[in-house]
Amino acid sequence: MNRRLCLITGASAGIGAEFARQYAALGWDLAITARRKDRLEMLATELEATHKITVIPLVQDLARANSADKILETLAGQGRHVDALVNNAGYGLPGTFFNTGWKDQAAFIRVLYSAPVELTHKVLPGMAERGYGRIINVASLAGYAPGTAGHTLYASVKAGLIKFSESINAECAAGGHKDIHCTALCPGFTWSEFHDVNGTREDTDKMPKWMWMEAAPVVRAGIDAVNKGSPVIVPGLANKTLATLTRILPEPLTRTLAGRQSKRYRRTE
Repeated sequence: MNRRLCLITGASAGIGAEFARQYAALGWDLAITARRKDRLEMLATELEATHKITVIPLVQDLARANSADKILETLAGQGRHVDALVNNAGYGLPGTFFNTGWKDQAAFIRVLYSAPVELTHKVLPGMAERGYGRIINVASLAGYAPGTAGHTLYASVKAGLIKFSESINAECAAGGHKDIHCTALCPGFTWSEFHDVNGTREDTDKMPKWMWMEAAPVVRAGIDAVNKGSPVIVPGLANKTLATLTRILPEPLTRTLAGRQSKRYRRTE
């Protein structure tokens, strides 16, 4: 195969599906993974017909400990390797740390942090051998904000992905791998099924429209950033402004403001 292949997790909808569409439009072959087989197959059919590429749908639950190995083994069995990795799979876990079970919290950590780190670790050697690689970790503007009540691990996981991406990008540069880049993409509120799945759509719809972005410009910003070797990208002027304010305002003030705002879209009962 002459075309490069991009592996995208959480590709059945939203930002993940948009990553698939944009990489397909750039002429890449795709491996798309999620839990919903029908959604993956529908997307694969659409993109193969439109862009004349190969799309490999892989039904997999990243909460399972052996999911990363199964994905990569399936691709290797088809003679393919990963040239770009988009770690996008994720969801919100409504409620507080107190009123959610550890099984749910552990699965959340696995899907949103452990699996992206593991996949990155396992594709990097091949990227280094071939002298090319792109890794995009979909983090969040929440990784810049103070922690608030509800979705307790969300901000901490996203902050971890930001630091992880910065470190991987720095390691690749320091190790002489000049064409291997890792970027943390940090969107704010983005129109997708994310809030429908976690049951907060009614609350988030009450938020100002200027706080929202469509998925297409978010994804475009991520692809442009990783190609330039930028370790972090915050798409959108409003999001950039909020990220900057979290750094320059006094911490007690940002905690108060974040706590007030989060009550509008985070459930703590």
